[in-house]
Amino acid sequence: QWVILSFWKMADYRASKGEDISALMGSAAAIYDYVSAEWDETVCGGGVWWSGARDYKNAVTNELYILTSANGYLRTGNQTYLDNAIKTWNWLSKSGMRNSQGLFNDGLVTATCQNNGQTTWIYNQGVIASGLANLGVATNDPSLFDQAEITLDAAIQLLTVNGVLKESCDDATSSAGQCDHDQQMFKGIFTKHLQYYLDMVNDPTRTAKYAGFLHAQESAVFHFGKNANNITGSVWYAPDQGGSVFTAETAASGIAANVASAKVCDFSI
Repeated sequence: QWVILSFWKMADYRASKGEDISALMGSAAAIYDYVSAEWDETVCGGGVWWSGARDYKNAVTNELYILTSANGYLRTGNQTYLDNAIKTWNWLSKSGMRNSQGLFNDGLVTATCQNNGQTTWIYNQGVIASGLANLGVATNDPSLFDQAEITLDAAIQLLTVNGVLKESCDDATSSAGQCDHDQQMFKGIFTKHLQYYLDMVNDPTRTAKYAGFLHAQESAVFHFGKNANNITGSVWYAPDQGGSVFTAETAASGIAANVASAKVCDFSI
């Protein structure tokens, strides 16, 4: 589903230049239909399977499906997209994946359909916000923005150190057990989807609520995250003491934080 979002962004760019976007939109629609075929109500009452193996229903897959469905409706007016977004949120909100703290755990135990208690990855808390922003706009239901902020606020309270995002596998002092290449992207994904949330909601009060947080991430990336070559590492919350790793994914994550802050904030580093 990340590819669907990428195709749409490329289509937006080409459309702005007056170029044909039919191939990109067609490819996005084909992938969307493939994902939609993984919706299943025979296990746990609904939800999109994580993969074709059909053995796991998790948070991010269904959060992304809300986002691609609601945004797809706003782009195309296709009622099926909106119906899919509504039914997926109705299912996800009752699935138990969001815990008592307001955070989404990784997924469900397939045999029991109970929250599996696994890691509350940071990106799970951001993707749901952009999905609910699109769905709230599509349905003219601002209560969905409040639902998004339950999780955003919980993430900012519980998944940070001194106001800066810290993934569960981040460690400033030791590279043992560090985040894998996917997990190295999660903080940046959170900041970008918070930006997408604020862009879509377009409410100055809500923007003001989160602008300082986004600025804090940008500042941490600049002061703590980068090395002598100005490459951003995996650790933002504290100066690197040998634990931060520097990869293409960590660099992209840092860039995402910088762009999100630049889009939303009017601060200097």
